[in-house]
Amino acid sequence: MSVHQKSELEVGAGRGRVSRRGVVGVVGALLAVGVGGGVVSVLPGGGPGPEAVGRDGVVPGLRLSDAAAGLDLPWPVEGQTAVAVAGAGVLGLRGAQQPVPIASVTKVMTARVVLRDHPLAEGEDGPMIAVDEQAAAEAASPGESTAPVRAGQRLSLRKLLEVMLLPSANNVARLLARWDAGSQEAFVARMNAEAARLGMTGTTYTGASGVEESTVSTAVDQLVLAREAMKDPALRATVALRSTTLPGRDEPLRNTNTLLGRPGVVGLKTGSGTAAGGNLMWAMEVPDGKGGQGRRLVYGVVLGQHARTTPAEGLRAVLESSGQFVEALQQKLPGVLAALASEQREWA
Repeated sequence: MSVHQKSELEVGAGRGRVSRRGVVGVVGALLAVGVGGGVVSVLPGGGPGPEAVGRDGVVPGLRLSDAAAGLDLPWPVEGQTAVAVAGAGVLGLRGAQQPVPIASVTKVMTARVVLRDHPLAEGEDGPMIAVDEQAAAEAASPGESTAPVRAGQRLSLRKLLEVMLLPSANNVARLLARWDAGSQEAFVARMNAEAARLGMTGTTYTGASGVEESTVSTAVDQLVLAREAMKDPALRATVALRSTTLPGRDEPLRNTNTLLGRPGVVGLKTGSGTAAGGNLMWAMEVPDGKGGQGRRLVYGVVLGQHARTTPAEGLRAVLESSGQFVEALQQKLPGVLAALASEQREWA
């Protein structure tokens, strides 16, 4: 293993060390849920099938990280980061991939489970859902992000997803959990079952909103979820919105993910808290490097920026560091993809 490979696959010494076997299992899941290609055989447990793994135990596609080694990308210097390119592989991992609080990034799994149970076709708003007394009362909850919904108000599933994901309304996340499964506890069981199905072995959900510090995950686990979530057209369309509205409210509800203003960025979700710091799951499109008009999706997850400060400081830090990173990728990654294009094979 080269020094460069070791810095990516054995991040940290002792505590938080990522084994090659662990990375292979998660990377297999990443490639298995690729968008627009990039599929490998996957075992029922979420790991790659034998034919997908090379003799040295590394899933084909990790060569992307070697090709990108000289890009001098501005990786975040704290917390943990994971980045992958659809159909090409893992660009790199940084930081100790150990479970940490993820705050409102949790809502991506909430949205995924709700949409799995109640799919929305393109342009469809879905069923109308009545806001219950609990969600209305929680609108005034101190110390967490909420939306001003009213008891008895009827909103479409699509609208509630927008209100949950854009301004990150915790009360709406819990409302959707109760509507979907009858109780938040029953819904959380569905979240954890889906995480297990996807091979997210470092992830534990304890609530639908992410306000609980006991909801933990790793950047590489959330990268698996990011790629899976972006396969759903309704979720993908929602996280690309910069704002939404609520009936009877003049002021729009704005997306906390301000990276959407940068070229190519198409989602996904912020999360911030005192213990969690600033967290961000992002998705962007870059030219595919083949000389045409094709675009390739890139996914990234950054966790633990300025943890143990304030939620506002953590959010500012993660948006700043991630903004620098995605700008650098837009400039430098197409050249790497072009260099790989001649030898890159599609997985089948």
